[in-house]
Amino acid sequence: MKWILLCALALAIPAAKAITVTKAKPKVIIETSMGDITVELESEKAPNTTKNFLRYITAGRYKDGKIHRTVTMANQPDKKIKIEVIQGGTSAEQEKHAYPAIKLERTNATGLNHLDGTISMARDGADTATSDFFICIGNQSELDFGGKRNPDGQGFAAFGHVIKGMDIVRKIQAQPSKDQSLTPPIVIKNIRKQK
Repeated sequence: MKWILLCALALAIPAAKAITVTKAKPKVIIETSMGDITVELESEKAPNTTKNFLRYITAGRYKDGKIHRTVTMANQPDKKIKIEVIQGGTSAEQEKHAYPAIKLERTNATGLNHLDGTISMARDGADTATSDFFICIGNQSELDFGGKRNPDGQGFAAFGHVIKGMDIVRKIQAQPSKDQSLTPPIVIKNIRKQK
């Protein structure tokens, strides 16, 4: 009888749910002369790229930097594959003291794609990214691994996304430019970790 009672009690007690603890994703604020842009970083999916970006932030390297490039549908007439982004980085003085280039974390490995608001690293060849970054306006699948924007097909290293301030991103993209260079560039007052 006791055994039956114990079994009944055991069945009546719901199984304890597994508790999943997820690490909070770091957030940073890009303070520009046109307003603030808040970005959440994917430190678990793109650890090396995130670590590199945070290294520049911690060292104060983006202070007095600039958003210097706007890419719109209208200002890339010779490009077969068109994209829409804004691009920024450190000041010219800080560029002289760039950290070594980092290994490209491809989107087919990270699972991150270039969607509206994605922040990603600018680069020339694979494994050449240092401090310049860009933010996507609209979905930009041609910047993912296998995309055709870059002839090598390796794509770019997406590592986070804008969670507040896409209106500022779009406002920056619409500023006057010569070819793709913003005239004048938009000042990055600083990039700091959100507390």
